Amino acid sequence: QVRLVESGGGSVQAGGSLRLSCAATVSVASMYCMGWFRQAPGKEREGVVAVDSDGIVTYADSVKGRFTTSKDNAKNMLYLQMNSLKPEDTALYYCAAGSKPNGYPCRGIGPYQHWGQGTQVTVSS
Repeated sequence: QVRLVESGGGSVQAGGSLRLSCAATVSVASMYCMGWFRQAPGKEREGVVAVDSDGIVTYADSVKGRFTTSKDNAKNMLYLQMNSLKPEDTALYYCAAGSKPNGYPCRGIGPYQHWGQGTQVTVSS
């Protein structure tokens, strides 16, 4: 059974940094897609960054140059380093994994069958 557990959220001031971690109970190297999503109150869940099985990384335009994702296959971990945080980055951040292709690109929600519980990130101005 795939279980994803996020950690590292918190409250920071604008311009600060946070590092989110996602621990998986399965091999992250074997996942078709892995990604970070976020959902702010009253808004739809949106993709932040996705990594496909070829290692291609796709960032949302809103976080390019500020956020960086990395995978540790040996530890089955996915990370999200968030720098230069803005108040509009405030959201519940989710780690997600898709174990097999289904015709949808990794940058969308479609391929993801497994989701963590989320970790809250709050950025104050």
